[in-house]
Amino acid sequence: MKLAIVGAGAIGGYLGARLAHAGHAVTFIARNRNLAAIRAHGFRLRLEDGSELHAPTAHAVEHPAEAGAQDAVFLTTKAHQVRELLPAMRGLFDERTAVVTMINGLPWWYFHKLAGPYEGRRLDSLDPDGTLATQIEPERIIGGVVYPAAELVEPGVVRVIEGNRFGLGEPDGSRSERVQALAQALMGAGFKAPVSRDIRSEIWVKLWGNLTFNPLSALSHATLAQICTFAPTRALAARMMAEAQAVGEALGVEFRIDIERRIAGAQAVGEHKTSMLQDVEAGRALELEALVGSVVELGRITGRPVPTIEAMHAVSSLLARTLAAQRGRLVVQPTA
Repeated sequence: MKLAIVGAGAIGGYLGARLAHAGHAVTFIARNRNLAAIRAHGFRLRLEDGSELHAPTAHAVEHPAEAGAQDAVFLTTKAHQVRELLPAMRGLFDERTAVVTMINGLPWWYFHKLAGPYEGRRLDSLDPDGTLATQIEPERIIGGVVYPAAELVEPGVVRVIEGNRFGLGEPDGSRSERVQALAQALMGAGFKAPVSRDIRSEIWVKLWGNLTFNPLSALSHATLAQICTFAPTRALAARMMAEAQAVGEALGVEFRIDIERRIAGAQAVGEHKTSMLQDVEAGRALELEALVGSVVELGRITGRPVPTIEAMHAVSSLLARTLAAQRGRLVVQPTA
């Protein structure tokens, strides 16, 4: 298959390198040092067992039009980065190109083909002026859920921490030929790629942890284990999850595990800094609307109160605004 990876970071690199190694024509849309490294050496993965996988045929371009039309485009950026890639990304599309959203949080297309009273509604927190829905036609969308953990350790090199599962699903729950073909491509590259008939419930289970632990860690500078073993923050996490669950269930989402098991799963990850805490420490923009603000909006839409999530969104947004205004970063360091 002819596949483009938009976002040549940790997850995009993991996906693209394995797919290229399996024989697919993979093009990374990349910039700067990452672009130069992939062009010179292809892409390398450092696997969990210490071995290395090299994909020398992986291609990289800076401008999407250079790659031309693709069978599928994997969006592996952060949610707030998608808008800046438009409309150049349309250079990857023809009438049959699918777009797989491998992005944390709720997707802007959430209400596309969602049967019920909210079908076709727009989420203002994610796509306030409809640009995303206009530039990426909803009919192209295949939902995705990212389960692995990985990190970009240097340009063109990703270290895989754990996991090899990526969930896929059509917004209408069908098992279309295109989603099954993509699942087969991923499985042929060594991934687990189940096709879900309810991709939104899969998205919510991942979101359940992200909307809770990301802002908590960004504000407290604590790891997952520290948040989960400190009784007051464990209780705060449980309140946020209960509010989110009420919203999700009002939209027809099925939560297949309970709150305590979800928190225990986060605790088991150990002394891990969430992506949002890493962004605070690096002075990068925070992924707040897709992870938290969208749930606040859904609370209003469904009439379910989310006061704890609203409070967390407010203080996290102020932190993000302060860091952006000062062009700063915030790191807790030992005193001399």
